[in-house]
Amino acid sequence: MANQSYIGRRKTATARVYVQHGKGDIIVNKKPMKEFFVLPSQQKTVNLPFEVTETTGKYDVKVTVRGGGVTGQADAVQLGIARALNALEPDKHTALKSQRLLTRDDRMVERKKYGQPKARKRFQFSKR
Repeated sequence: MANQSYIGRRKTATARVYVQHGKGDIIVNKKPMKEFFVLPSQQKTVNLPFEVTETTGKYDVKVTVRGGGVTGQADAVQLGIARALNALEPDKHTALKSQRLLTRDDRMVERKKYGQPKARKRFQFSKR
């Protein structure tokens, strides 16, 4: 159980999540979660799968996360934890699915096009 990793992704962030029975410690990139994810909204995002399945304080989590920004990383960790809990406790599947925690958010940044300053923004049009 400890050597099984679960992958969570969001935008360009990828999180590898290792979950095992414990007392509720969450370590992200060798730091406590509250040090790595400073904003309360990000901490809430990471803890949401535990709250939904009523398993807060039951598992220790070790996460390696790379790429993207901090919010995308928090969402990637959330998906990894949800997948791990789904595998460890299959009876909680409906609770996780109803909160859309098992769904990979596949929205990505649209690429910049040539002849434009950004993906959709155009340079100012001048008739004369």
